[in-house]
Amino acid sequence: MRKPIIAGNWKMNNDLFETEKLMNTLLPLVAGATAEVVFCPTYIGLQKAVEMAKDSNVGIGAQNMHFEKSGAFTGEISGEMLKAIGVQYVLIGHSERREYFNETDETVNKKAVKALALGITPIVCCGETLAEREAGKAEAKVVGQMEAGLKGIADITKVVIAYEPIWAIGTGKTASKEEANEACGWVRQTIAKMFGEDAAQKVRIQYGGSVNPENIKDLMAMDNIDGALVGGASLKPTFSEIAKF
Repeated sequence: MRKPIIAGNWKMNNDLFETEKLMNTLLPLVAGATAEVVFCPTYIGLQKAVEMAKDSNVGIGAQNMHFEKSGAFTGEISGEMLKAIGVQYVLIGHSERREYFNETDETVNKKAVKALALGITPIVCCGETLAEREAGKAEAKVVGQMEAGLKGIADITKVVIAYEPIWAIGTGKTASKEEANEACGWVRQTIAKMFGEDAAQKVRIQYGGSVNPENIKDLMAMDNIDGALVGGASLKPTFSEIAKF
C-alpha cells in the first residue's frame, strides 16, 4: 500500500513573515492527516518553516536546487545547503522551471541523482502542453521526460513523481480523473520498464494542476494516483481539506 503524499508548492509567494503566518495557520489544520504532508515555501522561508514544522506531521521541501555542491553559480542553492538546514524534499523539473529557466531533462536527472545521494526526497515533475495533448503527443512527452530524467537512479522507490499537465497549472482547468489516472499510468509503466514491476508498484505518483477540495477525493480514488502537488490552493486554510481528503 503506497502512502499518499500531498505537497503544497507555494511558488514565489510569501515573505518570511507571511510564511510564518501561513505555517501557524496550516500546521494545526493538517495535524492528524493520514497522508504525508509537505510544504514547499520560498528559499527565504525554508529555515523558519523547518523550525516551525519540527515535531509536526509536516515535511518541508525546497522548490529547486543545483546539482553541484558549490561554485560560481550565482543565484543558485545547493542540495548540501538545503540538507544543512533540515530540508527533506525538493521539487525538481517543475514545468515553470523548464519553461522560464531552461531546465532540461538532463539537469533534472542530475538534480534527482544528487538529491537522493544527500538523502533528500526528490519530487520529479513531468507533463505536457495543451498543444502536445491535442496533437496526440502527451504520452510520448511524459514517457520521454521520465526516461531521461530518471536514468541511472539507484533506488527509484525513494523518488516521488508529480504529473502536472501544463495546461492545467493555475488555469482552473483540471484533467478529468480518468485523464489524470491514464497519464500517471504512463509514468508507472515507464518506471516498470526501466526498474521493474515491483519497483513501479512502490513509486508514488502525484497529480498536479488546479487541485482543490472539490476534486481531490475523485482524483485520489484513482488507482495510479497517490497524491497531489498543489499550487494556489496550498496557500489557503482549505488546503487542509485536500491534505485530509
